[in-house]
Amino acid sequence: MLGSKQLFKAQPWIGRPITDVVFILMPPFLSLLLVLLFPAVFQNQKGVSNAGWIILILLIDVAHVYSTLYRTYLDPQAFKKQRSVLIAIPLFGFIAAVLAYSISSQLFWRLLAYTAVFHFIRQQYGFMRVYSRKETSTKFSIWIDRIVIYFATIYPLIYWHLSGPRNFHWFVDNDFVYVQSPFLLQLSTAVYLIVILVYIIFEIRRWKFQQQINVPKFAIVSGTILSWYFGIVYFNGDMAFTVLNVASHGIPYMALVWIYGQKNYLKAGQGSKFLKLIFSKYGIFIFLSLLFLFAFLEEGLWDVFVWQEHQSVFGIQSLSLPMADHTLLSFLVPLLALPQITHYILDGFIWKIKQDEIKWNNE
Repeated sequence: MLGSKQLFKAQPWIGRPITDVVFILMPPFLSLLLVLLFPAVFQNQKGVSNAGWIILILLIDVAHVYSTLYRTYLDPQAFKKQRSVLIAIPLFGFIAAVLAYSISSQLFWRLLAYTAVFHFIRQQYGFMRVYSRKETSTKFSIWIDRIVIYFATIYPLIYWHLSGPRNFHWFVDNDFVYVQSPFLLQLSTAVYLIVILVYIIFEIRRWKFQQQINVPKFAIVSGTILSWYFGIVYFNGDMAFTVLNVASHGIPYMALVWIYGQKNYLKAGQGSKFLKLIFSKYGIFIFLSLLFLFAFLEEGLWDVFVWQEHQSVFGIQSLSLPMADHTLLSFLVPLLALPQITHYILDGFIWKIKQDEIKWNNE
């Protein structure tokens, strides 16, 4: 039987163990702890304070979208090999978004919300698969892992859809379709509890008979269950939802990009001089600064032309522009949302496991 130190080292880490633990595995647990320690701030309220908005939305949620650039458009080798994909995705994404908004702004936001939800779900599944890559698995164990990670995310969404609007939304009010059905809600809750129970029993049996426990995979699954359940079902506050949703998604994503960059772009013959600088020992400051700059510029444009809600953050209190008409917004909103749209779609292409490494599918 492995000792605790050997067990820790034997885990299928993506980067250094401390990096994985702090920046990929811990965010959902720390976010939940924060909500529990400061209930007056996070629970049962609408709206997010300016400070919360800057930290959670600007510096994490929007910033993590731009981290995809390091693996795609800012990587000369990836861009050369995947030029058609990298050009086609934003082009067709923009056209589809303009058509959707032209028909109805609600249709646009609804499509964007469900695309974002799919992206968030797939990220949790992706992390689970990455941490499962060295396991000796059976078809049954693979299916158990898939079912529990998907139900950990899908059940809270089912609850949201079947119980009606909450004190928060994904992007805008009523961007989800709500259907009141107490029976379906009770049924889905029962299935959810059964799935979690079966998973726990299976993991206990694995430990008992195989003396094997995959710590990071278990942390991903349990962190996903806790952050999605408490963020959407248990608490009904905008700040609680935002911190549990955003921190648990954005921080691990940026960490994954950083780990990938250090592993790949610092090799001889890999990456440009710019990428070698970004992913050097102290390049983390440039890495984050560029993400924050892009996020600040994007959100500033959103606030000037569309939302006009955080003018004090951008120092534009005296700037007063008339609200654009629907025709102008049909082009402006999709253009501003294009980084998100591109990020959501590209994410399905760039994280592939090949030969025990996470690679952009460019072989």
